[in-house]
Amino acid sequence: MRTGRNRGLNYRSPLVSRYTSKEMSYNFSDKKKFITWRKLWIYLAKAEKALGLPITDAQIAEMESHAEDIDFAMAAEEEQKLRHDVMAHIHTFAHCCPTAAPIIHLGATSCYVGDNTDLIALRDGFNILLPKLARVIDRLANFAEEYADLPTLGFTHFQPAQLTTVGKRACLWLQDLVMDVRNLEQARDNLRFRGVKGTTGTQASFLQLFQGDRDKVEELDKMVTEMAGFKKAYLVTGQTYSRKVDINCMSTLASLGASVHKICTDIRLLANLKEIEEPFEKEQIGSSAMPYKRNPMRAERCCSLARHLITLMADPLQTASVQWLERTLDDSANRRISLPESFLTADIILSTLQNITEGLVVYPKVIERHIHHELPFMATENIIMAIVKAGGNRQECHEKIRVLSQEAAAVVKQEGGDNDLLGRIQRDPYFAPILGQLDALLDPKTFIGRAPQQVKKFLAEEVRPLLEPYKANMDVKVELVL
Repeated sequence: MRTGRNRGLNYRSPLVSRYTSKEMSYNFSDKKKFITWRKLWIYLAKAEKALGLPITDAQIAEMESHAEDIDFAMAAEEEQKLRHDVMAHIHTFAHCCPTAAPIIHLGATSCYVGDNTDLIALRDGFNILLPKLARVIDRLANFAEEYADLPTLGFTHFQPAQLTTVGKRACLWLQDLVMDVRNLEQARDNLRFRGVKGTTGTQASFLQLFQGDRDKVEELDKMVTEMAGFKKAYLVTGQTYSRKVDINCMSTLASLGASVHKICTDIRLLANLKEIEEPFEKEQIGSSAMPYKRNPMRAERCCSLARHLITLMADPLQTASVQWLERTLDDSANRRISLPESFLTADIILSTLQNITEGLVVYPKVIERHIHHELPFMATENIIMAIVKAGGNRQECHEKIRVLSQEAAAVVKQEGGDNDLLGRIQRDPYFAPILGQLDALLDPKTFIGRAPQQVKKFLAEEVRPLLEPYKANMDVKVELVL
Protein backbone atom coordinates (compact mmCIF):
# COMPACT_ATOMS: atom_id res chain seq x y z
CA MET A 1 0.00 0.00 0.00
CA ARG A 2 1.54 3.30 -1.04
CA THR A 3 0.95 6.31 1.18
CA GLY A 4 2.13 9.88 1.19
CA ARG A 5 2.47 12.42 3.94
CA ASN A 6 1.00 15.11 1.73
CA ARG A 7 -2.24 13.73 0.40
CA GLY A 8 -2.27 16.35 -2.34
CA LEU A 9 0.65 14.55 -3.98
CA ASN A 10 -1.28 11.31 -4.45
CA TYR A 11 -4.22 10.45 -6.65
CA ARG A 12 -7.42 9.80 -4.71
CA SER A 13 -10.52 8.44 -6.38
CA PRO A 14 -13.17 11.17 -6.57
CA LEU A 15 -15.73 8.51 -5.76
CA VAL A 16 -14.32 8.47 -2.23
CA SER A 17 -12.75 11.91 -1.79
CA ARG A 18 -15.60 13.89 -3.38
CA TYR A 19 -18.81 11.95 -3.67
CA THR A 20 -19.70 8.77 -1.83
CA SER A 21 -21.18 8.39 1.66
CA LYS A 22 -19.12 7.48 4.72
CA GLU A 23 -20.97 4.20 5.21
CA MET A 24 -20.39 2.97 1.67
CA SER A 25 -16.80 4.14 1.70
CA TYR A 26 -16.23 2.24 4.94
CA ASN A 27 -17.95 -0.86 3.56
CA PHE A 28 -15.15 -1.26 1.04
CA SER A 29 -12.36 0.12 3.21
CA ASP A 30 -9.19 -1.72 4.18
CA LYS A 31 -10.18 -1.46 7.82
CA LYS A 32 -13.49 -3.26 7.37
CA LYS A 33 -11.92 -5.82 5.04
CA PHE A 34 -9.16 -6.82 7.42
CA ILE A 35 -11.42 -6.77 10.49
CA THR A 36 -13.72 -9.11 8.57
CA TRP A 37 -10.78 -11.37 7.77
CA ARG A 38 -10.02 -11.62 11.47
CA LYS A 39 -13.67 -12.30 12.30
CA LEU A 40 -13.70 -15.08 9.73
CA TRP A 41 -10.60 -16.63 11.31
CA ILE A 42 -12.37 -16.44 14.68
CA TYR A 43 -15.53 -18.05 13.25
CA LEU A 44 -13.41 -20.84 11.78
CA ALA A 45 -11.57 -21.45 15.04
CA LYS A 46 -14.79 -21.49 17.05
CA ALA A 47 -16.43 -23.98 14.71
CA GLU A 48 -13.35 -26.19 14.56
CA LYS A 49 -13.15 -26.19 18.38
CA ALA A 50 -16.87 -27.01 18.70
CA LEU A 51 -16.36 -29.98 16.37
CA GLY A 52 -13.49 -31.40 18.39
CA LEU A 53 -10.19 -29.90 17.19
CA PRO A 54 -7.69 -29.06 19.97
CA ILE A 55 -8.34 -25.32 20.11
CA THR A 56 -8.66 -23.62 23.49
CA ASP A 57 -11.00 -20.94 24.81
CA ALA A 58 -7.92 -18.88 25.63
CA GLN A 59 -6.79 -18.91 22.00
CA ILE A 60 -10.21 -17.77 20.79
CA ALA A 61 -10.43 -15.10 23.49
CA GLU A 62 -7.00 -13.82 22.48
CA MET A 63 -8.10 -13.59 18.82
CA GLU A 64 -11.34 -11.82 19.78
CA SER A 65 -9.50 -9.27 21.91
CA HIS A 66 -7.37 -8.27 18.91
CA ALA A 67 -10.02 -8.45 16.19
CA GLU A 68 -9.89 -4.73 15.43
CA ASP A 69 -6.44 -3.46 16.47
CA ILE A 70 -4.75 -3.90 13.12
CA ASP A 71 -1.16 -2.77 12.68
CA PHE A 72 -1.40 -1.56 9.09
CA ALA A 73 2.25 -0.55 8.92
CA MET A 74 3.37 -4.03 9.92
CA ALA A 75 0.94 -5.63 7.48
CA ALA A 76 2.29 -3.44 4.67
CA GLU A 77 5.86 -4.41 5.51
CA GLU A 78 4.94 -8.10 5.61
CA GLU A 79 3.15 -7.87 2.27
CA GLN A 80 6.13 -6.11 0.70
CA LYS A 81 8.31 -9.00 1.87
CA LEU A 82 5.94 -11.93 1.25
CA ARG A 83 4.11 -10.62 -1.84
CA HIS A 84 0.94 -12.15 -0.41
CA ASP A 85 -1.70 -10.06 1.28
CA VAL A 86 -3.43 -12.85 3.20
CA MET A 87 -0.20 -14.30 4.57
CA ALA A 88 0.89 -10.78 5.53
CA HIS A 89 -2.22 -10.36 7.66
CA ILE A 90 -1.96 -13.85 9.13
CA HIS A 91 1.53 -12.93 10.34
CA THR A 92 0.31 -9.56 11.61
CA PHE A 93 -2.58 -11.16 13.48
CA ALA A 94 -0.33 -13.89 14.85
CA HIS A 95 2.10 -11.27 16.14
CA CYS A 96 -0.52 -9.90 18.55
CA CYS A 97 -2.02 -13.35 19.20
CA PRO A 98 1.03 -15.54 19.94
CA THR A 99 -1.00 -18.18 21.75
CA ALA A 100 -3.49 -18.50 18.91
CA ALA A 101 -0.87 -18.23 16.14
CA PRO A 102 -0.70 -22.00 15.45
CA ILE A 103 -4.45 -22.30 14.72
CA ILE A 104 -5.13 -19.07 12.78
CA HIS A 105 -6.36 -19.93 9.24
CA LEU A 106 -6.23 -23.65 10.08
CA GLY A 107 -7.06 -25.72 6.99
CA ALA A 108 -8.15 -22.68 4.98
CA THR A 109 -7.04 -21.15 1.71
CA SER A 110 -6.70 -17.44 0.97
CA CYS A 111 -10.11 -17.34 -0.68
CA TYR A 112 -11.67 -18.38 2.61
CA VAL A 113 -11.15 -14.83 3.85
CA GLY A 114 -10.96 -13.09 0.47
CA ASP A 115 -14.10 -14.38 -1.19
CA ASN A 116 -16.20 -14.62 1.94
CA THR A 117 -15.32 -11.02 2.81
CA ASP A 118 -16.31 -9.93 -0.69
CA LEU A 119 -19.68 -11.63 -0.30
CA ILE A 120 -20.22 -9.88 3.04
CA ALA A 121 -19.33 -6.54 1.42
CA LEU A 122 -21.75 -7.18 -1.44
CA ARG A 123 -24.54 -8.06 0.97
CA ASP A 124 -23.85 -5.04 3.17
CA GLY A 125 -23.54 -2.83 0.11
CA PHE A 126 -27.03 -3.76 -1.02
CA ASN A 127 -28.29 -3.08 2.50
CA ILE A 128 -26.83 0.43 2.29
CA LEU A 129 -28.27 1.11 -1.17
CA LEU A 130 -31.80 -0.20 -0.69
CA PRO A 131 -32.97 2.35 1.93
CA LYS A 132 -31.51 5.13 -0.20
CA LEU A 133 -33.38 3.90 -3.25
CA ALA A 134 -36.54 3.62 -1.14
CA ARG A 135 -36.18 7.26 -0.08
CA VAL A 136 -35.86 8.37 -3.70
CA ILE A 137 -39.02 6.44 -4.53
CA ASP A 138 -40.82 7.95 -1.55
CA ARG A 139 -39.92 11.52 -2.61
CA LEU A 140 -40.93 10.87 -6.20
CA ALA A 141 -44.18 9.24 -5.04
CA ASN A 142 -45.04 12.35 -3.05
CA PHE A 143 -44.25 14.46 -6.10
CA ALA A 144 -46.39 12.28 -8.35
CA GLU A 145 -49.29 12.46 -5.92
CA GLU A 146 -49.09 16.25 -5.66
CA TYR A 147 -49.10 16.73 -9.43
CA ALA A 148 -51.25 13.75 -10.40
CA ASP A 149 -53.83 15.88 -12.23
CA LEU A 150 -51.67 18.77 -13.53
CA PRO A 151 -51.89 18.53 -17.34
CA THR A 152 -48.67 18.81 -19.30
CA LEU A 153 -47.58 18.19 -22.86
CA GLY A 154 -46.57 14.62 -23.52
CA PHE A 155 -43.69 14.04 -25.89
CA THR A 156 -42.89 11.24 -28.29
CA HIS A 157 -39.64 11.62 -30.27
CA PHE A 158 -39.35 14.84 -28.19
CA GLN A 159 -42.17 16.21 -30.34
CA PRO A 160 -45.40 17.43 -28.72
CA ALA A 161 -47.91 14.59 -28.37
CA GLN A 162 -51.12 14.00 -26.43
CA LEU A 163 -51.32 15.48 -22.97
CA THR A 164 -50.35 13.57 -19.86
CA THR A 165 -49.89 14.88 -16.32
CA VAL A 166 -46.78 15.86 -14.41
CA GLY A 167 -47.57 13.16 -11.85
CA LYS A 168 -48.14 10.48 -14.47
CA ARG A 169 -44.76 11.22 -16.02
CA ALA A 170 -43.16 10.86 -12.59
CA CYS A 171 -44.81 7.45 -12.35
CA LEU A 172 -42.92 6.38 -15.47
CA TRP A 173 -39.73 7.15 -13.55
CA LEU A 174 -41.08 5.45 -10.46
CA GLN A 175 -41.95 2.26 -12.30
CA ASP A 176 -38.34 1.78 -13.34
CA LEU A 177 -37.10 2.41 -9.79
CA VAL A 178 -39.65 -0.02 -8.38
CA MET A 179 -38.17 -2.67 -10.68
CA ASP A 180 -34.72 -1.71 -9.40
CA VAL A 181 -35.75 -2.23 -5.76
CA ARG A 182 -36.98 -5.71 -6.57
CA ASN A 183 -33.82 -6.47 -8.55
CA LEU A 184 -31.51 -5.28 -5.77
CA GLU A 185 -33.46 -7.21 -3.13
CA GLN A 186 -33.33 -10.34 -5.25
CA ALA A 187 -29.60 -9.97 -5.91
CA ARG A 188 -28.95 -9.53 -2.19
CA ASP A 189 -31.21 -12.38 -1.13
CA ASN A 190 -29.71 -14.73 -3.72
CA LEU A 191 -26.22 -14.23 -2.32
CA ARG A 192 -24.76 -17.27 -0.59
CA PHE A 193 -21.58 -17.70 1.38
CA ARG A 194 -18.51 -19.35 -0.13
CA GLY A 195 -18.05 -21.02 3.19
CA VAL A 196 -15.29 -23.45 4.13
CA LYS A 197 -14.24 -25.20 0.92
CA GLY A 198 -10.45 -25.46 0.78
CA THR A 199 -8.02 -24.82 -2.05
CA THR A 200 -9.99 -26.24 -4.99
CA GLY A 201 -13.40 -26.44 -3.38
CA THR A 202 -13.19 -30.11 -2.42
CA GLN A 203 -12.78 -29.53 1.36
CA ALA A 204 -9.93 -32.06 1.32
CA SER A 205 -7.85 -30.18 3.92
CA PHE A 206 -10.75 -30.09 6.35
CA LEU A 207 -11.55 -33.76 5.74
CA GLN A 208 -7.95 -34.47 6.74
CA LEU A 209 -8.24 -32.29 9.86
CA PHE A 210 -11.31 -34.21 10.95
CA GLN A 211 -9.78 -37.59 10.06
CA GLY A 212 -12.21 -38.34 7.26
CA ASP A 213 -15.39 -37.38 9.13
CA ARG A 214 -17.51 -36.02 6.30
CA ASP A 215 -20.37 -35.02 8.58
CA LYS A 216 -18.11 -32.80 10.65
CA VAL A 217 -16.72 -31.10 7.56
CA GLU A 218 -20.26 -30.42 6.35
CA GLU A 219 -21.24 -29.12 9.80
CA LEU A 220 -18.16 -26.89 9.87
CA ASP A 221 -19.24 -25.28 6.60
CA LYS A 222 -22.75 -24.76 7.96
CA MET A 223 -21.62 -23.32 11.30
CA VAL A 224 -19.26 -20.74 9.79
CA THR A 225 -21.88 -19.75 7.22
CA GLU A 226 -24.41 -19.05 9.97
CA MET A 227 -21.88 -17.14 12.08
CA ALA A 228 -21.29 -14.84 9.10
CA GLY A 229 -25.02 -14.13 8.82
CA PHE A 230 -25.84 -16.19 5.73
CA LYS A 231 -28.59 -18.76 5.47
CA LYS A 232 -26.86 -20.85 2.83
CA ALA A 233 -23.44 -21.48 1.29
CA TYR A 234 -22.75 -22.44 -2.30
CA LEU A 235 -22.64 -26.22 -2.40
CA VAL A 236 -20.12 -26.22 -5.24
CA THR A 237 -17.15 -23.88 -5.67
CA GLY A 238 -13.71 -23.99 -7.16
CA GLN A 239 -11.09 -22.09 -5.24
CA THR A 240 -13.45 -19.12 -5.59
CA TYR A 241 -17.19 -18.70 -5.71
CA SER A 242 -18.45 -18.46 -9.28
CA ARG A 243 -17.72 -15.03 -10.74
CA LYS A 244 -21.19 -15.10 -12.28
CA VAL A 245 -22.32 -13.97 -8.83
CA ASP A 246 -20.50 -10.69 -9.47
CA ILE A 247 -22.29 -10.44 -12.82
CA ASN A 248 -25.66 -10.81 -11.12
CA CYS A 249 -24.84 -8.15 -8.54
CA MET A 250 -23.31 -5.61 -10.88
CA SER A 251 -25.98 -6.08 -13.55
CA THR A 252 -28.62 -4.90 -11.08
CA LEU A 253 -26.53 -1.82 -10.35
CA ALA A 254 -25.95 -1.15 -14.05
CA SER A 255 -29.70 -1.44 -14.57
CA LEU A 256 -30.24 1.07 -11.78
CA GLY A 257 -27.77 3.33 -13.55
CA ALA A 258 -29.85 3.14 -16.73
CA SER A 259 -32.98 4.11 -14.78
CA VAL A 260 -31.31 7.09 -13.15
CA HIS A 261 -29.79 8.25 -16.44
CA LYS A 262 -33.22 8.25 -18.10
CA ILE A 263 -34.84 10.11 -15.20
CA CYS A 264 -32.15 12.76 -15.01
CA THR A 265 -32.07 13.20 -18.79
CA ASP A 266 -35.81 13.86 -18.68
CA ILE A 267 -35.28 16.44 -15.92
CA ARG A 268 -32.56 18.12 -18.00
CA LEU A 269 -34.89 18.29 -21.01
CA LEU A 270 -37.70 19.71 -18.89
CA ALA A 271 -35.28 22.24 -17.40
CA ASN A 272 -34.53 23.46 -20.91
CA LEU A 273 -38.27 23.89 -21.45
CA LYS A 274 -38.40 25.74 -18.10
CA GLU A 275 -41.21 23.46 -16.93
CA ILE A 276 -39.37 21.67 -14.10
CA GLU A 277 -36.04 22.38 -12.43
CA GLU A 278 -33.85 20.66 -9.90
CA PRO A 279 -33.11 22.55 -6.65
CA PHE A 280 -30.91 25.62 -7.03
CA GLU A 281 -29.16 27.10 -4.00
CA LYS A 282 -29.48 30.81 -3.23
CA GLU A 283 -25.79 31.50 -3.83
CA GLN A 284 -25.21 28.75 -6.41
CA ILE A 285 -23.50 29.82 -9.64
CA GLY A 286 -24.72 28.23 -12.85
CA SER A 287 -21.98 29.56 -15.13
CA SER A 288 -18.77 31.52 -14.60
CA ALA A 289 -19.46 33.49 -17.80
CA MET A 290 -23.28 33.64 -17.90
CA PRO A 291 -24.69 34.77 -14.52
CA TYR A 292 -28.31 34.13 -15.55
CA LYS A 293 -27.84 30.39 -16.09
CA ARG A 294 -29.36 27.70 -13.84
CA ASN A 295 -27.58 24.60 -15.05
CA PRO A 296 -29.04 21.21 -14.00
CA MET A 297 -25.70 20.19 -12.50
CA ARG A 298 -27.10 17.57 -10.12
CA ALA A 299 -28.93 15.76 -12.92
CA GLU A 300 -25.84 16.08 -15.09
CA ARG A 301 -23.71 14.54 -12.34
CA CYS A 302 -26.13 11.63 -12.08
CA CYS A 303 -25.97 11.05 -15.83
CA SER A 304 -22.18 11.26 -15.83
CA LEU A 305 -21.78 8.75 -13.00
CA ALA A 306 -24.56 6.52 -14.34
CA ARG A 307 -22.59 6.06 -17.56
CA HIS A 308 -19.63 4.90 -15.48
CA LEU A 309 -21.86 2.51 -13.54
CA ILE A 310 -23.27 1.05 -16.75
CA THR A 311 -19.86 0.56 -18.37
CA LEU A 312 -18.47 -1.21 -15.28
CA MET A 313 -20.75 -4.12 -16.22
CA ALA A 314 -18.21 -5.19 -18.84
CA ASP A 315 -15.68 -6.12 -16.14
CA PRO A 316 -17.48 -9.01 -14.39
CA LEU A 317 -18.73 -10.38 -17.71
CA GLN A 318 -15.21 -10.69 -19.03
CA THR A 319 -13.77 -11.82 -15.69
CA ALA A 320 -16.26 -14.69 -15.38
CA SER A 321 -15.56 -15.77 -18.95
CA VAL A 322 -11.81 -16.21 -18.43
CA GLN A 323 -11.71 -18.05 -15.09
CA TRP A 324 -9.85 -21.20 -16.13
CA LEU A 325 -10.83 -24.45 -14.46
CA GLU A 326 -10.83 -24.03 -10.64
CA ARG A 327 -9.62 -20.38 -10.82
CA THR A 328 -7.01 -17.98 -12.14
CA LEU A 329 -5.70 -14.90 -10.37
CA ASP A 330 -6.37 -12.47 -13.21
CA ASP A 331 -9.70 -11.69 -11.56
CA SER A 332 -8.15 -10.16 -8.44
CA ALA A 333 -6.87 -6.76 -9.55
CA ASN A 334 -9.96 -6.16 -11.67
CA ARG A 335 -12.39 -7.02 -8.88
CA ARG A 336 -10.54 -4.80 -6.39
CA ILE A 337 -11.60 -1.90 -8.61
CA SER A 338 -14.86 -2.88 -10.31
CA LEU A 339 -16.82 -4.25 -7.35
CA PRO A 340 -16.27 -1.33 -4.97
CA GLU A 341 -16.66 1.26 -7.72
CA SER A 342 -20.04 -0.15 -8.72
CA PHE A 343 -21.43 0.27 -5.22
CA LEU A 344 -19.67 3.58 -4.58
CA THR A 345 -21.06 4.97 -7.83
CA ALA A 346 -24.58 3.71 -7.20
CA ASP A 347 -24.40 5.20 -3.71
CA ILE A 348 -23.64 8.77 -4.80
CA ILE A 349 -26.13 8.55 -7.66
CA LEU A 350 -28.92 7.71 -5.21
CA SER A 351 -27.88 10.40 -2.72
CA THR A 352 -27.84 12.99 -5.49
CA LEU A 353 -31.15 11.83 -6.89
CA GLN A 354 -32.71 12.02 -3.43
CA ASN A 355 -31.55 15.62 -3.22
CA ILE A 356 -33.08 16.34 -6.61
CA THR A 357 -36.42 14.69 -5.88
CA GLU A 358 -36.74 16.45 -2.52
CA GLY A 359 -36.59 19.84 -4.20
CA LEU A 360 -38.03 19.57 -7.72
CA VAL A 361 -39.56 22.89 -8.77
CA VAL A 362 -42.57 22.93 -11.10
CA TYR A 363 -43.64 25.97 -13.12
CA PRO A 364 -47.36 25.48 -13.90
CA LYS A 365 -47.70 28.73 -15.86
CA VAL A 366 -44.93 27.74 -18.26
CA ILE A 367 -46.49 24.30 -18.64
CA GLU A 368 -49.87 25.93 -19.31
CA ARG A 369 -48.38 28.22 -21.93
CA HIS A 370 -46.81 25.28 -23.75
CA ILE A 371 -50.13 23.42 -23.67
CA HIS A 372 -52.01 26.39 -25.10
CA HIS A 373 -49.42 26.67 -27.83
CA GLU A 374 -50.11 23.11 -29.02
CA LEU A 375 -53.62 22.32 -27.80
CA PRO A 376 -55.56 23.92 -30.67
CA PHE A 377 -53.98 21.42 -33.06
CA MET A 378 -54.70 18.53 -30.69
CA ALA A 379 -58.32 19.64 -30.24
CA THR A 380 -59.19 19.54 -33.94
CA GLU A 381 -60.72 16.06 -33.70
CA ASN A 382 -62.91 17.19 -30.80
CA ILE A 383 -64.01 20.21 -32.84
CA ILE A 384 -64.85 18.01 -35.83
CA MET A 385 -66.97 15.73 -33.64
CA ALA A 386 -68.80 18.73 -32.17
CA ILE A 387 -69.62 20.05 -35.66
CA VAL A 388 -70.95 16.65 -36.69
CA LYS A 389 -73.14 16.53 -33.57
CA ALA A 390 -74.44 19.99 -34.54
CA GLY A 391 -75.46 18.66 -37.96
CA GLY A 392 -72.33 19.38 -40.00
CA ASN A 393 -70.43 17.18 -42.48
CA ARG A 394 -67.26 15.55 -41.21
CA GLN A 395 -65.29 15.71 -44.46
CA GLU A 396 -66.22 19.33 -45.04
CA CYS A 397 -65.26 20.27 -41.48
CA HIS A 398 -62.01 18.32 -41.78
CA GLU A 399 -61.04 20.31 -44.89
CA LYS A 400 -61.89 23.62 -43.20
CA ILE A 401 -59.71 22.80 -40.20
CA ARG A 402 -56.91 21.45 -42.38
CA VAL A 403 -56.64 24.74 -44.23
CA LEU A 404 -56.86 26.83 -41.05
CA SER A 405 -54.30 24.61 -39.29
CA GLN A 406 -51.78 25.02 -42.09
CA GLU A 407 -52.26 28.80 -42.02
CA ALA A 408 -51.73 28.83 -38.24
CA ALA A 409 -48.69 26.56 -38.55
CA ALA A 410 -47.17 28.94 -41.09
CA VAL A 411 -47.53 31.79 -38.60
CA VAL A 412 -45.74 29.73 -35.94
CA LYS A 413 -42.95 28.31 -38.09
CA GLN A 414 -42.34 31.01 -40.69
CA GLU A 415 -43.19 34.18 -38.78
CA GLY A 416 -42.32 33.09 -35.24
CA GLY A 417 -45.79 34.04 -34.05
CA ASP A 418 -48.20 32.35 -31.66
CA ASN A 419 -50.58 29.58 -32.61
CA ASP A 420 -53.70 31.48 -33.71
CA LEU A 421 -55.74 28.50 -34.91
CA LEU A 422 -58.39 29.10 -32.24
CA GLY A 423 -58.84 32.71 -33.36
CA ARG A 424 -59.19 31.63 -36.98
CA ILE A 425 -61.85 29.11 -36.00
CA GLN A 426 -63.71 31.72 -33.96
CA ARG A 427 -63.70 34.14 -36.92
CA ASP A 428 -64.94 31.60 -39.46
CA PRO A 429 -68.78 31.63 -39.70
CA TYR A 430 -68.73 27.90 -40.47
CA PHE A 431 -67.98 27.18 -36.79
CA ALA A 432 -70.64 29.50 -35.37
CA PRO A 433 -72.84 26.57 -34.14
CA ILE A 434 -70.16 25.41 -31.68
CA LEU A 435 -68.47 28.63 -30.55
CA GLY A 436 -70.08 28.32 -27.15
CA GLN A 437 -68.48 24.93 -26.70
CA LEU A 438 -64.90 25.91 -27.54
CA ASP A 439 -63.77 26.53 -23.96
CA ALA A 440 -64.96 23.10 -22.90
CA LEU A 441 -63.50 21.46 -26.00
CA LEU A 442 -60.13 23.05 -25.20
CA ASP A 443 -60.06 22.30 -21.47
CA PRO A 444 -56.67 20.55 -20.95
CA LYS A 445 -58.13 18.23 -18.32
CA THR A 446 -60.34 16.63 -20.95
CA PHE A 447 -57.18 15.48 -22.78
CA ILE A 448 -55.37 13.62 -19.97
CA GLY A 449 -57.46 10.45 -20.03
CA ARG A 450 -57.16 8.36 -16.86
CA ALA A 451 -53.73 9.72 -15.91
CA PRO A 452 -54.81 10.94 -12.41
CA GLN A 453 -56.52 7.62 -11.66
CA GLN A 454 -53.52 5.68 -12.94
CA VAL A 455 -51.24 7.65 -10.60
CA LYS A 456 -53.46 6.97 -7.59
CA LYS A 457 -53.79 3.26 -8.33
CA PHE A 458 -50.10 2.79 -9.09
CA LEU A 459 -48.97 4.53 -5.89
CA ALA A 460 -51.45 2.61 -3.76
CA GLU A 461 -50.84 -0.85 -5.22
CA GLU A 462 -47.23 -0.85 -6.42
CA VAL A 463 -45.27 1.85 -4.62
CA ARG A 464 -46.46 2.36 -1.04
CA PRO A 465 -46.46 -1.36 -0.13
CA LEU A 466 -42.92 -1.69 -1.50
CA LEU A 467 -41.71 1.02 0.88
CA GLU A 468 -43.07 -0.57 4.06
CA PRO A 469 -39.85 -2.43 5.00
CA TYR A 470 -37.89 0.83 4.72
CA LYS A 471 -40.15 3.17 6.73
CA ALA A 472 -37.66 3.45 9.60
CA ASN A 473 -35.09 5.04 7.26
CA MET A 474 -37.47 7.31 5.37
CA ASP A 475 -36.72 10.60 7.15
CA VAL A 476 -32.96 10.53 6.57
CA LYS A 477 -31.62 13.60 4.78
CA VAL A 478 -28.54 13.70 2.59
CA GLU A 479 -25.66 16.15 2.69
CA LEU A 480 -24.81 16.70 -0.94
CA VAL A 481 -21.31 17.77 -1.91
CA LEU A 482 -21.66 20.35 -4.68
